[in-house]
Amino acid sequence: MPNLPASWLSRWHAGLPGLLPSQCAVCHRWPARRLCQDCRARWARPMARCGRCAMPLPARTGADGPRTCGACLVKPPPLTHCLAALDYAYPWHTVIGDFKFRGDTGLARSLADLLLELPQAREQLQQCDLLLPMPLSPQRLRERGFHQTLVLARALCSASTRGKLRHQAVQRAHTAQAQHDLPRALRLRQLRTVFAVPPAQLAHVRGRKILLIDDVMTTGASLHALATCLRRAGAAEVSALVLARTP
Repeated sequence: MPNLPASWLSRWHAGLPGLLPSQCAVCHRWPARRLCQDCRARWARPMARCGRCAMPLPARTGADGPRTCGACLVKPPPLTHCLAALDYAYPWHTVIGDFKFRGDTGLARSLADLLLELPQAREQLQQCDLLLPMPLSPQRLRERGFHQTLVLARALCSASTRGKLRHQAVQRAHTAQAQHDLPRALRLRQLRTVFAVPPAQLAHVRGRKILLIDDVMTTGASLHALATCLRRAGAAEVSALVLARTP
């Protein structure tokens, strides 16, 4: 089957998970799930990660519960918890690129399943008061044609969590250069005033436990800027669930 990102077939397939034969986005086996079980077992193995920034940690025999890396102990980030399903490396950088930049929304359900396999992901989804996808500026939305983190967040939602999704809670101003093209120092400078909670949304943020959804966490600058904005607006707690973390 040909790869038809951003086509009607990809979008139709996204609405019929498991009902139509497909091709694995990694090994291209046919017929298979969009991410076949063999590729998931080989390339999406669980690993130890810092509970505050999701960076990989050395495996430790007998360790139980989330651990915190030295950098987060010295300078705690504004995120209370941060979970990541994957390293942003082969083959996932290509798969996520197909989803994010080439409009293959048929991957959303399979990518969401990788997140839901994290031991604490379902717990975070149930315990949060508000589920917020990483905002997209109007200009970027026009360029891309869809809001990829909103699509991912909707795929994550169950009947009990769907009412928590509120993607209008924060507005994002347009930045001249995409964040993934910049080093950390420039990311931080560009993000100082990029997020804002509209006055009409303050009541939905104040005192709430908020869970952010993002596709790729590179340096953490965007998530940290968003978390800081929400805390200043009165959020009680801000955590994040991200698909992939740059190691």
